[in-house]
Amino acid sequence: SALIHSTMFTIFFIGGGLNPWNHYRLSNYTSLLSTDLPKYAWNTFVMWILGFVPQLAIALLLAAWFTDMRLKIRCKQFFKVVIYLPNLIMASAFSMLFFALFSNAGPINNILMNLGIIGDAIRFTESTIGMRGLVALMNFLMWFGNSTIMLMAAIMGINPSVFEAAELDGCTHAQMFFKITLPQIRPLLTYTFITSLVGGLQMFDVPQILSNGQGTPDRTTMTLIMFLNNHLKSKNYGMAGALSMYLFVISGILCFIVFKINTEKEAKPPKDEPKKETKGARA
Repeated sequence: SALIHSTMFTIFFIGGGLNPWNHYRLSNYTSLLSTDLPKYAWNTFVMWILGFVPQLAIALLLAAWFTDMRLKIRCKQFFKVVIYLPNLIMASAFSMLFFALFSNAGPINNILMNLGIIGDAIRFTESTIGMRGLVALMNFLMWFGNSTIMLMAAIMGINPSVFEAAELDGCTHAQMFFKITLPQIRPLLTYTFITSLVGGLQMFDVPQILSNGQGTPDRTTMTLIMFLNNHLKSKNYGMAGALSMYLFVISGILCFIVFKINTEKEAKPPKDEPKKETKGARA
């Protein structure tokens, strides 16, 4: 909705509505490049990747573990409920909770000092590493359950006879995971990556609440959408609309690259697949 809203203002303030075209307004796009836009794009990417990589890796391993029919694991339903609970909590409430837990006088610092692990309180909310780590940790917890449940459903959709045949052939757990499970769920992995990437570009509520909209410390947690929101609040709709169009183009390019790579991998035949004989090959 923010993209559509800003795009409407872009058309109005750049095109001039029903008035003659004013090419001067195109400077909104070039002016953005002279701001801290690259820095905010880097902030967004870093906080997204720090949360997404461990989220997908751990979710994939747990999904493969809990769907392994050879392992008799109890309380699977309870596990699904527990890991999905953070998805039901509002991001604002989650952010306030984490801010209280990791503040200078919060429970985390008190526990560490009482155990003698640290002497002075760790200023999580006042350091670049601490704040970026908190944002990444919250994004990890909020979407970890959703990724795990989807991956479990995808793995359970694989024909069990494939795993049985591989087991009879003497395949190990690792071989079945990399040779059977991953290729079979590649479409879902692509979907998870793209949706997470688009969601990462739209990262707003968590860093906005933790940094009070300032991107502290030293604007190292300022994201692209926070930057856009600042322009909207200052009624600089032309710059906000130009930024929304940049986001749209970036999202489209990245999604195209991911789809292109995935399509090429699917079209490439396996290395051990025998080549088809052409006509006239036999004597």
